[in-house]
Amino acid sequence: MQNVDSTVIATALPAMAESFGSDVLRLSLALTAYMLSLAVFIPASGWIADRFGPREVFRGAIVVFCAGSALSGLAPSLALLVAGRVVQGIGGALMVPVGRLVLLRMVPKSELVSAMAWLTVPALVGPIVGPPLGGLIVTHVSWRWVFFLNLPVGLLGLVLVSRLIPGGKPAGRRALDWPGLVLSGLGLTGLIFGAELSTRPIFGHGIGLAILAFGLGFCALYVRHARRAARPVLDLRLLGVPSFGVSVYAGSLFRIGVGAVPFLLPTMLQVGFGMSAAEAGLITFSASIGAIAMKPAASTLLRRYGFRMLLIWNGLLSVVTLAACALFRPDTPWWLLHGVLITGGFFRSLQFTSFNTIAFADIRQHRMADATGFYSTMQQVSLTLGVVTAAAALEGSMHAGGRSSPAPVDFATGFAIVAVVMALSVPVVARLPKDAGAVLSGKR
Repeated sequence: MQNVDSTVIATALPAMAESFGSDVLRLSLALTAYMLSLAVFIPASGWIADRFGPREVFRGAIVVFCAGSALSGLAPSLALLVAGRVVQGIGGALMVPVGRLVLLRMVPKSELVSAMAWLTVPALVGPIVGPPLGGLIVTHVSWRWVFFLNLPVGLLGLVLVSRLIPGGKPAGRRALDWPGLVLSGLGLTGLIFGAELSTRPIFGHGIGLAILAFGLGFCALYVRHARRAARPVLDLRLLGVPSFGVSVYAGSLFRIGVGAVPFLLPTMLQVGFGMSAAEAGLITFSASIGAIAMKPAASTLLRRYGFRMLLIWNGLLSVVTLAACALFRPDTPWWLLHGVLITGGFFRSLQFTSFNTIAFADIRQHRMADATGFYSTMQQVSLTLGVVTAAAALEGSMHAGGRSSPAPVDFATGFAIVAVVMALSVPVVARLPKDAGAVLSGKR
């Protein structure tokens, strides 16, 4: 629900703008408000889960997300739509990290790889299914149903959480790191908002760079604070755990490449190749097939090769399949497009599952909530940076070629650059010990 919703709204923006008598530029506030809400509240998710219990917080997050969906769908004005998106962001900021925390605390380590494989699927399917789904809803029903569809899904989730997830006692009553929450919120807001503005030249690069500098400044202040605080909201000391630190650093580089795909691929197919939105949606959906096909293979492959070896070689294969998208042309056969995207979806999904599992292999139970909040924050930032990197590469290639609109060669440049960034994750992964995560993978 959260992964689809965060992308489906982009397709509905023109219809929403027409409904409010506004323009798409102003409606982009609905997208930005959601991302900023995530940036502020994800760091606090670990403390909230410890304070009130993971099941109760997960259940409450679904209610909050659905309440924000209802408010957004009923909104008579842009201001109320933005308010609804902020409420959705609060719910989304808790659903993903706390949902992962539920798995980490309740699933036996021998079954954790399989559980994480299931958890990875919606994260990869959502950004690919969202745009074509949004197009169908807007074309045949109304943009408001983009939000109303969350209500039955959320109700079903609420029933299943209540029935299937056992309750647990809160882990403690430690004080919330309010100074750290404010500093991290301002820093991440500046980074995400500045990155978002930098992808839209209509605002001018100066504004985006200024906000980025603002965010970096507060991030630096937070780092200074975190080194002194006893239990900071984002504990940088967790990076000292080898498996967690490598997963954060390498996983962030890898996700920059992954985050660029939902932006580059459909834009290339429609703007560069002249396809319709429906045709592009049918092609981009191929990556979802590969992601789903990965699920039954994850446990077997990790048991055979172990985390370190699999992350290295599967990372290289992910880079190759992403770089292969740079070779796509308008006359590329459909079977080849689908083949590359299905294969790439398989490898990227396997890499996601491996990172998301090995990251928590050596984290002690009493620090699990802090680790999930930290990890989810870095995920959100790196995926946003993927869009920024792709947009900057696209614009730079257009400027170098003296073109006012993107050509196929510009998209090829974008895919090549984000593939290089993704490739940088491989040498970082090589720092893992050979037996890293052996308890989870089952490899002797």
